[in-house]
Amino acid sequence: MSGEETAIKVRGLTTAYGEHKVHEGLDLDVRKGEILGVIGPSGTGKSVLLRAIVGLKAPSEGTVEVFGENVTDLRGDELRKVQNLWGIMFQDGALFSNLTVRENVMVPMREHTDLPLGLMQQLADQKLRMSGLEDSAGPKFPSDLSGGMRKRAALARALALDPPILFLDEPTAGLDPITAGAFDSLVRELQSALSLTVFLVTHDVDTLAATCDRIAVLGRKKVIATGTIDELRQNEDPWIQDYFCGPRGRAAQAGRS
Repeated sequence: MSGEETAIKVRGLTTAYGEHKVHEGLDLDVRKGEILGVIGPSGTGKSVLLRAIVGLKAPSEGTVEVFGENVTDLRGDELRKVQNLWGIMFQDGALFSNLTVRENVMVPMREHTDLPLGLMQQLADQKLRMSGLEDSAGPKFPSDLSGGMRKRAALARALALDPPILFLDEPTAGLDPITAGAFDSLVRELQSALSLTVFLVTHDVDTLAATCDRIAVLGRKKVIATGTIDELRQNEDPWIQDYFCGPRGRAAQAGRS
C-alpha cells in the first residue's frame, strides 16, 4: 500500500542477551494509524521487540525510526522527549500498588510536564473515563480493582500524555472472554477516535480478529510474514497454518463472518 506514512521503521535490528540472539537483522514497518498485531511462538521476542523500539532494551545492531527520527542512540533528556510520542501498557499492567489509580495515571504527567496538580487530577479522571472506568475508580488502589479494571487503568495511564502511538503488551492476557472482548472493542474505538497507531503484542487470535488491521509474525529471529488474517491464512509456513487454520483460528474466523 504505497503512499502510506510509516510511523515506526525498524531496520536490521539485532537484540541479544549475552551470547543468545533474540532477533537478528529484523525489519518491520508500522503504518501510521493502523493497529498492528505482533504474534509468534514463545521465545521469539515479541515483548523484547517492543522494548527495543521504546528504548528499554538497547539493540546490538540496527536502527529504529519513529516518525522519521532515529531514536536508537538517544539517551537521557533526548530520549525522554521522544518518549512523549508513545504510551505503553505493559503485560501485567505494572501499576504502582502504593499509588491510587488516579495517581498512577498522573505518573507520566508528573515526569514529563509542569502542569498544576489540580489540572493533572482532572486530566487523569478524563483518561480513566475514556478507558471505561467510573469516577469512583480514581481514589481506589489497584488491589481494589478487578483484573479487567486494572487493565483499563493501565490503558488510561498509557494515554495520559495524548501520545500518537500506543504500545500494548498482551492486553487481554488473563481476562475472561467477555471482559477481553469488551477491552478489544475499547481499543478499536479509541484508535478510531484518537487516530492512534497501535503496536499490539498478543497471542489471542480473537483479539487479532477483533482489532488488528495487519499482523506481523515473528520467527527465526526475524519477521517472517506480515498481512491481514486472510492473507496470512494463505501462507504455507507450518506455524502460521496451525495458528490461523487450527481449531481456534477457524473459530475466530467464523466469528468475523
